[in-house]
Amino acid sequence: MSAHPPIKSGFLDRDQSILAFNERVLDWARRPDVPLLERLRYLAIVSSNLDEFFEVRFAPHLAAFQTNEQRGAVNAQTFREVASKVHDLVAQQYAIYNDELLPALQKRGIQVVAHSERNAAQRRWVKEYFTQEVQPLLLPIGLDPSHPFPQVANKSLNFIVRLAGRDAFGRENEVAIVKVPRALPRYARIPGQRHSKTMYFASISSIIRSHLNDLFPGRTVTEFSQFRVTRHSDLALDEEEVKNLRTAMRLGLQQRHYGQALRLEVSAGCSDFLSDFLLQQFNLPPETLFRVPGPVNLVRLNQLIDRIEAPALRFQPYQPGWPVQLTPGQSFFERLKKGDVLIHQPYESFDAVLAFLREAVEDPDVLAIKQTIYRTGSKGEMVELLREAVRRGKEVTAVVELKARFDEEANINQAERLESVGAQVVYGIVGLKTHAKMLLVTRREEGRIVRYAHVSTGNYNPGTARLYTDVSYLTADEALTSDLEQVFLHLASQNRLPKLNKVLVAPFHLHKGLLERIDATVAAAKAGEEARIILKMNALTDEPLARALANASQQGVQVDAIVRGACILPAGVPGFTERVHIRSIIGRFLEHSRVFYFRMGSQEELWLSSADWMNRNMLRRIELAWPVTDAALRHRLMDECIHQYLQDARDAWLLQPDGAYVKAAAQSGRGRNALHSAQAALMGRHGSKG
Repeated sequence: MSAHPPIKSGFLDRDQSILAFNERVLDWARRPDVPLLERLRYLAIVSSNLDEFFEVRFAPHLAAFQTNEQRGAVNAQTFREVASKVHDLVAQQYAIYNDELLPALQKRGIQVVAHSERNAAQRRWVKEYFTQEVQPLLLPIGLDPSHPFPQVANKSLNFIVRLAGRDAFGRENEVAIVKVPRALPRYARIPGQRHSKTMYFASISSIIRSHLNDLFPGRTVTEFSQFRVTRHSDLALDEEEVKNLRTAMRLGLQQRHYGQALRLEVSAGCSDFLSDFLLQQFNLPPETLFRVPGPVNLVRLNQLIDRIEAPALRFQPYQPGWPVQLTPGQSFFERLKKGDVLIHQPYESFDAVLAFLREAVEDPDVLAIKQTIYRTGSKGEMVELLREAVRRGKEVTAVVELKARFDEEANINQAERLESVGAQVVYGIVGLKTHAKMLLVTRREEGRIVRYAHVSTGNYNPGTARLYTDVSYLTADEALTSDLEQVFLHLASQNRLPKLNKVLVAPFHLHKGLLERIDATVAAAKAGEEARIILKMNALTDEPLARALANASQQGVQVDAIVRGACILPAGVPGFTERVHIRSIIGRFLEHSRVFYFRMGSQEELWLSSADWMNRNMLRRIELAWPVTDAALRHRLMDECIHQYLQDARDAWLLQPDGAYVKAAAQSGRGRNALHSAQAALMGRHGSKG
């Protein structure tokens, strides 16, 4: 059971819920049925998530603590609660790393060898590696009035050293800083003995720490520690004031690495003298100091995982099948004339979406292509196709979201690549992120204009499309494609949206439309009719929507929600949410699809969306939700995105009235569904048989 987030004003604390989600992810690092290197990767995922938590969510807590003021929902107490929870999570991480994963790796012939464990031959090799590959890139900085404490970049690896003796000028400046360049590999492979199958690795931190004395000739290193500082990294721009958003974003990105310090990680054995010195330099309280028994950055374990040649210690490769509704080689335009198409990623291949765009680019009858770009990945296959469309004389419009968190630089580069060939690039609406995922193709057919579209719950990123569950929707429906045309016109011209046929758009209609549908289920329940709401999303943190669901529960509506991450709505609280059941699925793939089902007597509606039920998605983003009206497609979505997950006992966690999560397997007993995994079932159903 994971510890529960505190309940405040009837709702769960959002930040504590985020941390509880990471506890559930961390459980995959413990699971003996998960391949060993994948367990190590889940450990790294939690570290990456915690990094982002500090970079984005922690600054208000720290500010409230330092000023002893109430700042919205945060104060000194929430700071202490969050810091305590993170300390507990980090302690669990390193216990798993040191006590479970490292010994298990060693049994499988993979050793991360500390300096004290290396034999003479290994020490000679490490010494040579340090001298040739590492030392030339290191620049120790002895601190004194003319050498102040250096700027330390966000999440970079550094060493702090205390020295005895005097420098070249006879002074006793005793503290020095050594920055470790990001260009240095974090793990080096040490050659093994002939005929040995054991793989030996040395971390860059252990290589440097064992040769620190070489960096300070004539002096003695008396104390040292690796350290890493995490900084506030959420870019804040006054978009009303800037003349060119792209230029302002580039300047902001340069400053991001040196934002306010929020967390300090040091080695477990770091002396109080050195840790106090660092806390003072970064103006941090002791609660933000993390002493860790191992590498200060477990995210970098990904480099080690990628270097280990051991297929048996990884998930078996999964090859997605071609979408069941499509025939390879068939024209998308001809297929869509017959009806809409669903692609359930990653079980079905995202390559079909690329194929749709490629056909549009190559078709001489296609006149225009419009697409939103939120996260496309570094390779940018879709951007290259859009560039080719421009070269072929088509009108190409790209709505590029420059503020996609941590993808800003990649998106700026993609925007410039599109502009360089003559595509029309716009950056959406000032003050709003364009999070909607839509692609609209305009084609001339027999003297008239026909539109085809792709809309999705996820990003146009071929890489994450193999790792995230999402639903792609291809359509030639005139009402739906006409709506999308109006949304694109709105994003480019900033004119008012006209009344739309089918689509709900945030921040204009979506929030209100969802509340209206919840109210409709309440009306059905009061009339003695069947009333049910089933939701699947990444996060449920919008208070008005959570309150509406609680009220619906009190009025007799059955509410089931599959919420992967943060959820402020408690489940099963007598008199409040007793008809609410909430589960979280943590699996091999990241659950990312958003599906909303409403049953009101004999009526039912099923919607797909780019939006989670969060305040920012409803009020500060351009988001889409669209109805699935085809009965067969609705039935398939209910099966694959709802019922499979409601039956999951292997990867599901159930939210309890007190805010704690318990494994569904602990409550399912030994019945037929005790080992059911929705993801495993869907992989078996759709995976390529070739």
